[in-house]
Amino acid sequence: MYEPDTIVALSTAPGTGAIAVLRVSGPGTQQVMHAVVPSMLLTPQPREAVFVRLRDAEGAIDEGLLTFFPGPNSYTGEDVAEVSVHGSPYIQQRMLEALLTAGARLAMPGEFTQRAFLNRKLDLSQAEAVADLIASGSQGAHKLALQQLRGGYSRQIEGLRDQLISLSALVELELDFGEEDVQFADRAELTQLLDGIVSICDVLIGSFRYGNAVKQGVPVAIVGAPNSGKSTLLNALLQEDRAIVSDVPGTTRDTVEETISLGGVLFRFIDTAGIRNTKDTVEKLGIERSYKKASEASIVVLLGDAATLSEGAFHTQAAMLRKRIGDGPVIIPVLNKADLVPAVQVNVGKVVKDAREAKVAKEAVRISAKSGAGLDQLKDLFTEHVGNLNTSGSDIVVTNARHVEALTNARTALLSAKKGVEDGISGELLATDLRQAQYHLGAITGQITVEDLLGSIFSRFCIGK
Repeated sequence: MYEPDTIVALSTAPGTGAIAVLRVSGPGTQQVMHAVVPSMLLTPQPREAVFVRLRDAEGAIDEGLLTFFPGPNSYTGEDVAEVSVHGSPYIQQRMLEALLTAGARLAMPGEFTQRAFLNRKLDLSQAEAVADLIASGSQGAHKLALQQLRGGYSRQIEGLRDQLISLSALVELELDFGEEDVQFADRAELTQLLDGIVSICDVLIGSFRYGNAVKQGVPVAIVGAPNSGKSTLLNALLQEDRAIVSDVPGTTRDTVEETISLGGVLFRFIDTAGIRNTKDTVEKLGIERSYKKASEASIVVLLGDAATLSEGAFHTQAAMLRKRIGDGPVIIPVLNKADLVPAVQVNVGKVVKDAREAKVAKEAVRISAKSGAGLDQLKDLFTEHVGNLNTSGSDIVVTNARHVEALTNARTALLSAKKGVEDGISGELLATDLRQAQYHLGAITGQITVEDLLGSIFSRFCIGK
């Protein structure tokens, strides 16, 4: 049984003259705070920041601001106090020691949010959204985390689960009247409802590809022959000299990775070693790594030199690349140094992997990485690719692999239940499948949890959250 004690955590804002914030939560919050704020004889006004003088047994420590949040109207659902002090490491250490001496203990990573979950202030998917919000590195990731934190996704999952509970109740009621051969759940209506729930699960599962891309960042590998301008392109996209640029072929022998945000989405650009036939052992290793990075990427920029590359040779390069990296990544053919030659069209449509790729690869994008010409068009193709991943167009997007697994398991149980209805299986077996689907959906929001799962989730949080 959950029996909370009083915990304390310290967080410090970065920068000169930083402010440190100590957060205390638990049943002994007021008593602990009395030890460092002697003037706090009465309960302070809720959510009102007050100026306080802080001290311990040795004397004055600092002056700061104290805010008290009485439970259950607090983040954790318990009494919570937050005190802001100057960011001196000495002050922080003395404050921590004073609060620990007064009866608090150091919080574990994620323990404040775990208490919020245990006290029903957040469900499990919302708690995970807190971690995603803290870790968000782009506007898109921030937006998805906020949407999940606000509970729209949780409400949809709980709505599906409520439907299953109602269906299960009717099916299990039939078991009490087994000898009378009574059916409370209309089988045609049951099949229709199961189809509807499976369809929603399919949409949510399908949204993960988009959600994961926005959350984790979209890997973009830049590949091509030596001296095609891969490093120059990376530097142009980053608007800084990140990769070494040289006229000597084979300068890049390992991958160089950097991130930028385009259209609110984080892209991870990977400059790879030039692909060519070589006897150099080290260069060969770099080329193999180039193919590996390309196969793992979501987008591959196939970069060619417009000044030297023929249409046939570009076709061949694209075909060989597709063969080596498989059908996963989208290939965007790009002709660099286009400012050096007259405009020509290079059609590589024959080697694209699907209709979406055909749309962006009908003609090679002509750019000049040196002057910046054509880069805006190329960036638009990157963001268009991410937008195409969101096939449902819904605001509710799955970003967590654990949720995808649970939805997939729920879908399997639902399809088993549907087949059971069609085959006329007994109500007892049908009820088992429906209960399994409920269980997996409940695991997403935390209606069904195990200690190991909670420990795994909250251990990834930062201390103080």
